Amino acid sequence: MSFIVAIDGPAGSGKGTITNLVGKKMNLINIDTGATFRSVTLAMLKQNIKINETEKIEKLLENIQIEFKNEGEEQKVILNSEDVTTQIREKPVNDFVSEVSTIKIVREKMLQLQRKIAEGKNVIMEGRDIGTTVFPNADVKIYLDATPEERAKRRVLQNQQKGINLTYEEVLENVKTRDKIDSERELSPLKQAEDAIYIDSTNMKIPEVVKKICKIIQKQKKEKNINNSSSSKKFDKSGDTWFRKLQRRIIWGTLKGLYKIVYRAKIEGTENIPEDGAFVLCGNHMDYIKVPAIVVFAPRKINFIAKSELFKNPFLKRLGELFDVIPVKRGKQDLDAMKKSLKVLNNEEGLGLFPEGTTRGLEKGVKVKNGAAFMALRTGKPIVPVGVEVTKRPFPKIIIRYGKILDYSQYQSKNPEKEVLDKVTEEMMTVIKDLANFDKYNKK
Repeated sequence: MSFIVAIDGPAGSGKGTITNLVGKKMNLINIDTGATFRSVTLAMLKQNIKINETEKIEKLLENIQIEFKNEGEEQKVILNSEDVTTQIREKPVNDFVSEVSTIKIVREKMLQLQRKIAEGKNVIMEGRDIGTTVFPNADVKIYLDATPEERAKRRVLQNQQKGINLTYEEVLENVKTRDKIDSERELSPLKQAEDAIYIDSTNMKIPEVVKKICKIIQKQKKEKNINNSSSSKKFDKSGDTWFRKLQRRIIWGTLKGLYKIVYRAKIEGTENIPEDGAFVLCGNHMDYIKVPAIVVFAPRKINFIAKSELFKNPFLKRLGELFDVIPVKRGKQDLDAMKKSLKVLNNEEGLGLFPEGTTRGLEKGVKVKNGAAFMALRTGKPIVPVGVEVTKRPFPKIIIRYGKILDYSQYQSKNPEKEVLDKVTEEMMTVIKDLANFDKYNKK
């Protein structure tokens, strides 16, 4: 099991220094992602390869070797067996690295390298898109910032310590140029992840920043350990006895009858749910009274994800355990819930969730989460969209429409790109809106 800390931020925000200190203090392996791009940049400069020489860049990337070695308190960067720790921080590389980092094939290669290095380890990584692209499901995400002037001052001192002679004006100009390029680039631009904790270090001393981040990490580690030890019991299916199954059937039948009598439930498209194999069922979240209708009228059992707060109610907790509901902590990267969800799909079962993350999220205009898309792309399993329409005149009526399968297996990846996740989520929600007749009831 790994524990990943992502620290993002603009050039000169102190990411490198802070990441190094926090890594040592929290016993985390420090992977300098910026150094990987700088190493590629240096290799291109040495071979006089230009930005537009794609074939030469591809050939270079096929043979490039980048390693990190710890020598005492210092981490050395090794490029093709040569120590380039100092060279990658000098002016020629500084002037060229932003352009190199925008090259798609370079980013893809470095992404693979960074993920491979971190696999199965407790790591801390700093960069500009760690929390948004490299590890969108990191346990802790920090966005470290400071004013351009403060960042330039820090970088000048850092350069002086390394024997690099650049004036404050040169460094400030470089910082501002880098900010512009990094934030405006099309591929993985510099931006704060939605669930990242923002820290402005302009008026903070290094020990203060380190202490604050360490506290955040300690809190998340504690919560993760609690989740791993306790919540796994809630998802143990070994006790699925005949009596438990009987209870489910009784509740299932009762709810079906109530929905048909009270809400005149109408069901369409059940043939679209696969007879066997795993799938991800995604629908619009109306309210907690209508939600169970999606489950009870489905021809197959579906393991739904629900907010952990519901389990505080003894009755709802019992129902949740009876129907194998997976509790998830909202607003956090709940790795325990993610592992259980992946287990459901690996067991060739149905997993259900609501991408809105809250009741009537579409009506409220909330930003839809990428969780459903991540599950589907991570496992290569299809998505079954479902729309719930509730008519109110003259009497309430529920119409549940299970849509045709959405197959995105061509994008299957252990760590899907954020751009692909956004694309799949947008397409999926468009289908769900159509199935729910959303525009009919939400005209502007």
